[in-house]
Amino acid sequence: MKSRIGMFLFRKRHNGGGGGEAPWGKSTRSPYEEKFLKTGRNLLADTFRAGHILSEFVAGFWKFKRISPCVTVFGSARFVEDHKYYHLARELGGLLAEESFSVMTGGGPGIMEAANRGAKDKGGRSFGCNIKLPKEQRPNPYLDSWFEFDYLFIRKVMLLKYSCAFVALPGGFGTLDEIFETATLVQTKKMRDFPLILMGTEYWQGLRDYLVERLLVEGTISKSDLKLVYITDSPKEAIQCIKAGAARLLGIPFSEAPTHCALCDLEKKI
Repeated sequence: MKSRIGMFLFRKRHNGGGGGEAPWGKSTRSPYEEKFLKTGRNLLADTFRAGHILSEFVAGFWKFKRISPCVTVFGSARFVEDHKYYHLARELGGLLAEESFSVMTGGGPGIMEAANRGAKDKGGRSFGCNIKLPKEQRPNPYLDSWFEFDYLFIRKVMLLKYSCAFVALPGGFGTLDEIFETATLVQTKKMRDFPLILMGTEYWQGLRDYLVERLLVEGTISKSDLKLVYITDSPKEAIQCIKAGAARLLGIPFSEAPTHCALCDLEKKI
């Protein structure tokens, strides 16, 4: 019994995991989330998994306990180095480092790598919350420190817990999930109203139109909810918004401590 508990609670972070065929038809590098989401009613096994989940939370807390103030950058792993969105994320990461913000990402390639790389370009601190996926996602080479998670929901907690602002560049399902979970937590007052900024107006405008023309019209969100998500193409404008939020909500001193930024007027344009 003790050996089984030990296997779940204290196994090494970088062992690569096992496989198996998931119910939706994809093998997984780590079996833990797959087994957790199966429909069985094995109470003992679920209890062991609860211990594993707790241990992963605690290990993450210890790993990232010293990184604030921090900004989390979301975005696709699929953009290559010469893509315009990669360049945009790298510029953003550099500007964040210049303002003494740590940069946290999902730790992988694409937008995540670019933001971490930009922070390192300017001598800033760079962190990653990597995840074990069916197609292996290795941590990018621009991380000062990183942790590899089995469970996506724990990874999302870590990406949200330590940051005072969130920037999403173009991405897919995972990025949308992160955007809407962040917006929901702010909307429901489970998290303070830290800025949530979408960078890439052309990419995100369709989403913005859907929020206005469908959700707002149908009454499933209010006009004030639109102010939870800002859209811009300017890294400097994003930084101004982030600094305004950090100064207002956390009392972080800046040589120029803004209390307001241009993105705050977005609701008036609707």
